[in-house]
Amino acid sequence: MIKTERIKTDILIIGGGTSGCYAALTISENSNASVLICEKAHIKRSGCLAAGVNALNAYIPEGRTPQDYVDYAKHDADNIVREDLLLTMSERLNSVTARLEQLGLVILKDKDGKYVTRGNRNIKINGENIKPILADAVANLKNVTVLNRVNIIDYIVKNNRIHGAFGIGVENGIFYVIESAAVIIATGGASGLYKPNNPGFSRHKMWYSPFNTGAGYAMGIRAGAEMTTFEMRFIALRCKDTIAPTGTLAQGVGAKQINSHGDVYESKYGITTSERVYGTVNENREGRGPCYLRTVGITPEQDESLLKAYLNMAPSQTIKWIESDKLPSQQNVEIEGTEPYIVGGHTASGYWVDTKRATTISGLFAAGDVAGGCPQKYVTGALAEGEIAALSAVEFISRNQESDDIDEKEIDEKRTEIEKFLTKNNSRFTTEQLEEAMQTVMDSYAGGIKTNYGYTEKQLDIAIDRIKQLEILANELSANDFQELMYIYELRERLTVCRSVIAHLKARKETRWHSFAENLDYSAKDNENFLKFVNSRYENGEIRIIFRELTKGGEIYEHSDK
Repeated sequence: MIKTERIKTDILIIGGGTSGCYAALTISENSNASVLICEKAHIKRSGCLAAGVNALNAYIPEGRTPQDYVDYAKHDADNIVREDLLLTMSERLNSVTARLEQLGLVILKDKDGKYVTRGNRNIKINGENIKPILADAVANLKNVTVLNRVNIIDYIVKNNRIHGAFGIGVENGIFYVIESAAVIIATGGASGLYKPNNPGFSRHKMWYSPFNTGAGYAMGIRAGAEMTTFEMRFIALRCKDTIAPTGTLAQGVGAKQINSHGDVYESKYGITTSERVYGTVNENREGRGPCYLRTVGITPEQDESLLKAYLNMAPSQTIKWIESDKLPSQQNVEIEGTEPYIVGGHTASGYWVDTKRATTISGLFAAGDVAGGCPQKYVTGALAEGEIAALSAVEFISRNQESDDIDEKEIDEKRTEIEKFLTKNNSRFTTEQLEEAMQTVMDSYAGGIKTNYGYTEKQLDIAIDRIKQLEILANELSANDFQELMYIYELRERLTVCRSVIAHLKARKETRWHSFAENLDYSAKDNENFLKFVNSRYENGEIRIIFRELTKGGEIYEHSDK
């Protein structure tokens, strides 16, 4: 029998990334509550900021207002947003930026001492150490404990009230039973659902963190939380092969999207995030590819700027320029779309929350990529939501100190589940084989790269049947150690998210966002029937779809059991 350790804390934060770290800072500054952060990797270099960034993409510069940012995000998502969530986030963007600078982040300034902007919403930073800066700040908090290399595998929920979570120590093999009065979920979105651009040995060379498996989503789905907008997948437009960011090229040096004939096609399709991807896909499909970002002719100063910028955040692109012996000014940069991801920091996928970032499970709060309805968060938006969730959790525990004891039977059942994977030795498949099978199913039948992101209802029906089959097979896997055990749980998490994605794609019978949700059976946008949210709840082993109306100006959503 594996060793069991029980821990009690006031607030449990699951995920030590951007939102999780800032939530801990906020709690420490506003209460004496004890905080436990559980991080699957190591908090110093975990999450989407692990390798750093070169800009803060959500900021309100002089002459702009938080409402301007709301309007931008609403337009980019073609109206499927929670304006109340966007506004409460946008109002905090500049204050969290100032706090980051106080903690030691280098933000570039002009000769007048003002932040150097990049477009209407971005500012430039030297951000290669942004995650260590946050981690170091958390390490100095007396009421915060960090457990690194602890993989949280499930919530403890009774009568729709959260009481904590179960976790596994990946290195020490301990089964953790964590009791808490409130929980903040900040685990990030889901990558690895679809077959990536670079399969096999290089499969982790992708846009989003390859270690974000949708764990937070999956735990919420299984616990019956209401989720939203999983059909608004995110597909990044990236530099071919290196999968390096393109925003620095488009915004930093004004590079336009061109086809192989040299025609600028972005004006033909539009410049929202999904339109940029769709235009590239369509130009290639119609025989005018490859497609590029036009950098030929930029200045020597811009060349140097790009080499430095990518060295800080995507070194492989700088290396590619150097190895080819051609600077950006001498060759255009070929671009392609990635496989789809589910990530609430860029689109609106995630938990259905209120303005306090409370989920539909009492005592559970969501922040960052797992919080739905509020796209275009980026780094500072994730910080803002971490702050909001933290303040809400502090308020919640002040009113709800008492909680029921955790059912010992539930603990025994979870321990038995874990031990089954560790003691079985006759599995017909490996975790990696089932993961590749899952990605092949999603790629072929649920709108992956293979089908130019398009799908039909018949294909989705095939996809859901095969994903359910893989779920059964995943329950029969075996692990030789706790690292392999973590891989099994990660696969199970991804399969749960896949089921939700497929259900949502099928429910939205229109094409509102080309490529992101390219429904080949319903190729047009349908404002009459689908200018609304597609939400869902997991009930009796199936995903139940719930449609919710959009908010009108100034309205705020409250949770409902309907």
